Amino acid sequence: MRNQLMQMLEERKDEMIQIRRHLHEHPELSFHEVETAKFIQNFYKGKDVEVATEVGNGHAVVVTIKGGKPGKTIALRADFDALPVEEETNLPFKSKNPGVMHACGHDGHTAYLLILADCLIELKENIPGTIKIVHQHAEETPPGGAKSVVESGILDDVDQIYGIHVFPFGESGEVYYHSGYSMAGRTYFKLRIQGTGGHGSSPHMANDAIVAGAHFVTAIQTVISRRLNPFDTGVVTIGSFDGKGSFNVIKDSVELEGDVRYMNNETREKIDTEIHRIVSGIEAMFGVTVELTYTNDYPPLYNDPKVTDQVVASLQKGIGEYLTAVSEYDMLSGSEDFAYYLEKIPGVFFYIGAKPKNTEHAYFNHHPKFDIDEDALLVAAKSVAEVVLSYYSLD
Repeated sequence: MRNQLMQMLEERKDEMIQIRRHLHEHPELSFHEVETAKFIQNFYKGKDVEVATEVGNGHAVVVTIKGGKPGKTIALRADFDALPVEEETNLPFKSKNPGVMHACGHDGHTAYLLILADCLIELKENIPGTIKIVHQHAEETPPGGAKSVVESGILDDVDQIYGIHVFPFGESGEVYYHSGYSMAGRTYFKLRIQGTGGHGSSPHMANDAIVAGAHFVTAIQTVISRRLNPFDTGVVTIGSFDGKGSFNVIKDSVELEGDVRYMNNETREKIDTEIHRIVSGIEAMFGVTVELTYTNDYPPLYNDPKVTDQVVASLQKGIGEYLTAVSEYDMLSGSEDFAYYLEKIPGVFFYIGAKPKNTEHAYFNHHPKFDIDEDALLVAAKSVAEVVLSYYSLD
């Protein structure tokens, strides 16, 4: 079956590329992927599968492939939303939607999984179990789509789950993985500091919200430098400080927004506690009131070590054929809502090298000039197929 499936994928490489280019031309933002969801649904029309639509809090499509024999259930996931980015590539199939771009490769994720799923449908009588294909909306925008798909219950019977992401800093044919905590969790926060406005000439008659806010900006950095174990990883960023006013007027209120990253749940809890403590201190020190919005968006992504070992062993079978290397990579500080699946279901999220050919400088995900080597689509399809075949001992 392995040779048959790999040959089927080879023969449909051009179709993968065509699908990727179509989706790239017609990107849609998180929670607004109406036409993309329709495209996916239409792909499965007339096929011998169960199709659930509008799963979770958006436009997710979950396709159930029941094998010819009873057995365990696994899930494969690809996201399909785009970003609010104005595309700056010169691709002939560049985005036709102003200000929206597939700048993270989700078009490629969807393209490879559609074709892989279709091939698995053709061969499903040989599969001793069930495969659920999760086409997920809204990975890019919290609260994201993954959490709601999990909460829908549609994956309650899944034993393992797998996902991939194209990685522009690795060559096509290279696959990367990391066992254990692999990607950062993310928290969003917003402060509204309310003081008392006044004239710049009489600060004693006012209560300066900008001074209180500036103190918060400095104090919050001590959470990382003085409250975390030096061997733990955490980042706190103030991305917005809205205190614009007149040069001689003491502001009565300011708003700050920021971002927190952490590599495990223990670090998250420590940072949470310390930030709330600093906010209380700011109120007491400056006599202001602080309205704090603090939202844990995505948890750290944890690849089950045992499952990771299994996946790596299966991928190594492809070295010398469609893979040139299977390598362990460092933890990544970016966040990914696939982490919600892995909180409930053992699984692995790994990376497919996709650096464009004939370029020394590859643009990272979310850049307006982001692009991929389309050969990576077939690599992704074969790699995930390899994992499926190994799981069901269909070598």
